[in-house]
Amino acid sequence: MPQPHILKITEIFPSIQGEGLRQGYPTLFVRFSGCNLKCPFCDTQYAWEEGNAYSTRQVIEEIIKLKHRFPAQWVCLTGGEPLLQGVAELVKELKKEGFNIQVETNATLFQDIPVDWYSISPKPANYFFHPEYKKKAKEVKVILTKDINFESIRRLREEFPEKTPLLLQPQSNRKWSMDLGMKILRQALRAGLKNIKLSIQLHKIYGLR
Repeated sequence: MPQPHILKITEIFPSIQGEGLRQGYPTLFVRFSGCNLKCPFCDTQYAWEEGNAYSTRQVIEEIIKLKHRFPAQWVCLTGGEPLLQGVAELVKELKKEGFNIQVETNATLFQDIPVDWYSISPKPANYFFHPEYKKKAKEVKVILTKDINFESIRRLREEFPEKTPLLLQPQSNRKWSMDLGMKILRQALRAGLKNIKLSIQLHKIYGLR
């Protein structure tokens, strides 16, 4: 008998989407364990650890149980880096249950799966992303770290279609990072760059997970 596919997961929980264009929407989160980048500014470093073993069916059962008390329509696969693991079966089963699916990824990896919303966040120093995201990404989130510069923003803006929003997201809502966002936004306006927006981490303001 074939063994079930095992996923390594840090936590499964209901909350409010705190980042990006889906900010504020009730969402069920599946936080996968492990990351291929391990950025020093990451605010979920606890997800780098081994995590707990779940079969796809166990994840689905947990999501359905959570939905009974928190009837969200969206499931967000996040991390860590969720695409380090094979998530195709999980996505397929979630779609069968009628869920919409968001994936939050650092964009270095890509899987051909029926995702409704790719939220990508290329990371320094070179902000590499898989070329499929040029047409798949619904939004590009750029974390405003201390070493970011306007030329990185300009390059990212030019590499994605103008219809794809580029979000300047402060690092954990720190004031220096928010000020940097305003500075870069003004530079973008003067340079004529389109569809660049300031963002925040709503869940940090509300004290949510």
